[in-house]
Amino acid sequence: MRRSEFTELADHVFGSALARIYTQDLVLEEIGGLTAEQALEHGVSVRSVWTALCDAMDVPDSERWEIPLVQRRR
Repeated sequence: MRRSEFTELADHVFGSALARIYTQDLVLEEIGGLTAEQALEHGVSVRSVWTALCDAMDVPDSERWEIPLVQRRR
């Protein structure tokens, strides 16, 4: 998973405004008590950060990994 995919999925799942808030402010215990942004800056894998964020926000597996083609950025 690339960082750009993380950003696109976060925007899709949470909406762009909330995605920024959650990645910058929400402390994720699953990845050492860091925010998503801090974890990514410290080299934690993007997939691990995405999984931790989704777990913290109770995002079902069915909504975590796929953006419908019509909604994808071009």
